[in-house]
Amino acid sequence: MITLVRRATALCVLGAALTACGTTAAEVAPRSAPSAPAPSSSASRTPTPTLAPGPAGLTPVFEHGPRTDGTTRGEQDGTRDGKLIALTFDADMTADQGPRAASGERFDNPQLIAALRKLKVPATVFMTGRWAEEYPDEARSIGRDRQFEIANHSYSHYAYTDDCYGLPTVAEDDMRADLERAYTAFEKAGVPNPMPYFRFPGGCYDKAALKELSATGVTAVQWDVVSGDAFATDADAVTRQVLDGVRPGSVVVMHCTRSAAPVTEEVVRAVVPELRSRGYRFVKVSDLVGAANGRA
Repeated sequence: MITLVRRATALCVLGAALTACGTTAAEVAPRSAPSAPAPSSSASRTPTPTLAPGPAGLTPVFEHGPRTDGTTRGEQDGTRDGKLIALTFDADMTADQGPRAASGERFDNPQLIAALRKLKVPATVFMTGRWAEEYPDEARSIGRDRQFEIANHSYSHYAYTDDCYGLPTVAEDDMRADLERAYTAFEKAGVPNPMPYFRFPGGCYDKAALKELSATGVTAVQWDVVSGDAFATDADAVTRQVLDGVRPGSVVVMHCTRSAAPVTEEVVRAVVPELRSRGYRFVKVSDLVGAANGRA
């Protein structure tokens, strides 16, 4: 039986908007997903935290970090880490939206990235391989900025289940190749050290999908807070939805596409100072996974 993750209305709208892109991803030679980023220099690096495989070796699924206020570690040294929260941004572009991009539609959002930099907010960008191909300079700039980390959102942004908001579907035998093709696109764009994290298009997965991706070594990353920014025009409503939904350890899903999520930058500018005033500290997904593993 197909077990779908949280079906947010906003993602449903986004998925429906992408149904016009109905061809299957082209076959490519498989490329192993990184189990950990390769060192960019001779300096030693801490291995990227991942989750242990699930039952029967299935791909593990991460939805949120520890529900603590950050004081456990500080009980011994008198410090406070704050309540951890991760903002994540899906850089969505489907495999055959090239003509729309060529006609002037923007699937990137450099103003959002600039706002995150100005606010000094670490973030994880779940990027499709097709997005990296369309915006290689931006992909490389984000990937080389230590404030951010890039994770895998598939190459095609086609669904990995048969029933996912009307998205076109990747055949079961092609799922691993689709994921690996995204890593190849990151490499061609000059993205260093992409993370071994994967977000299913539309957030839809089942046991078959988890089995197919198990050999890649990725951790599937979902969320527990839906921002509702997809195609939203009321920034205040999206802001309230985020602020009402967050808890310590939350993973918030947002979007890094101007055409699909035009108010996200405004939302970030409102959400960040308010959450900081509430004692939250922004971290990347890798930090939350590490905290779940007892590494933070």
